[in-house]
Amino acid sequence: MKIAIIGTGAYGLALGSMFSLNNNDIIMWSKFENEVNDLKTNRNFKGIDLPKNIKYTTDMELCIKKSDLIVIAIPVAFIKSTIEGLKKYYHNTPILIASKGIEQNTNLFAIDIIKNNMNVKEIGVIAGGTFATDMLKREPMGLTLATSSNNLKNIVLNTLENKYLKIQTTKDILGVEICSSVKNIMAIASGIIDGLNYGQSTKYLFITEAIYEIRNLINLFGGNKKTIFTYAGIDDICMTCSTANSRNYTLGKIIGEGKSKEEINKYIESTTIEGLYTLKSIKKLLRNKKIKMPIIDLIYDIIINDKEPSELKRFLIEKD
Repeated sequence: MKIAIIGTGAYGLALGSMFSLNNNDIIMWSKFENEVNDLKTNRNFKGIDLPKNIKYTTDMELCIKKSDLIVIAIPVAFIKSTIEGLKKYYHNTPILIASKGIEQNTNLFAIDIIKNNMNVKEIGVIAGGTFATDMLKREPMGLTLATSSNNLKNIVLNTLENKYLKIQTTKDILGVEICSSVKNIMAIASGIIDGLNYGQSTKYLFITEAIYEIRNLINLFGGNKKTIFTYAGIDDICMTCSTANSRNYTLGKIIGEGKSKEEINKYIESTTIEGLYTLKSIKKLLRNKKIKMPIIDLIYDIIINDKEPSELKRFLIEKD
C-alpha cells in the first residue's frame, strides 16, 4: 500500500520506519526543502540509519496522490495551515492522526481541526508510550488506535503492526486525544518535582494522582474512562512523566529549581513546548464547562500566576 506521511519530524520518521517493515510504498512530505534534501542525502536521524525505501518530497500533490492512507505527524499548531494545501488534492483517503495536543485560540483537538476544515469520512488517532528513537531502533512497544472505521482499522493493522509494534484498538477517539494531550501537562509537573529535589516516591505519587485526574477528565468530557488503561493512557503517561529529556519536563524542572522569570520566559520563547500550549487550551475548555481539575488548575497557577512550585508537594499530601 502507499502510505503518505505529512511531516518529517522525529515521530513521523519513526512511523515511516515501522511502515517500511511491511513492504509499503512510503513517501513523506515536508514544506522545508533543506530538510527534504538532507534526508535524501544522509538518510539518518540522530545516528540511526533510516530505511532506504522511504521517499521524501516538498510536493504535497505527489505525496498524497493515489495513497491508501494519509498520516498526519506535525505539531497541532500547524495542522490547519497544512491541510489548506492538502485538501486541494484530497480524494477521500483515510486519515490517521499521530499529532498530539490542542490548538490555541480554538481549543480544538487535532481530529476536530481536520473534520472542521475537510470532508473526511474515515479518520482515526494513534498514540502510546513510544519514543521515536526507540521505534527507529526497533524495540518492542505498543500503540493504541482509536477509530470508528473498520476499514481504517484494518488498513493500519495490516500496514503498521509488525513483530516490534503491537497495536490495540478502541472506538474512543476522545479518550485517546485527551490522554495524549494532557500527559504533556503532567510531564511539566513531573519536572517541577525533580526541580524541587524530591525522589522517585514523590514522583510516582504524583503520577498516580495524574492518572486519576486524566481518567476523570475523560469521563467528564464524555469519553470512556477505561481508555486510561490503554497504551495511550497509563503507558504514555508513565513514560512521559518519567523521562528527563522532554521539553515539557525541562520547563517544569527549571521552574522547580527556582530559576528567574527571565530565564523561564527565555526558554519558553525559544522552544516549542506542547504541554504549555495544551495547558492554556485545556484551562479554557475547563472554564467554559465550569469543571475544576485540581492538578491542571495548580500547574496553571504555578506557571501562569506565579504560585510557588512547592505548593505541588503540599497538594499531593493534602489531596483527598
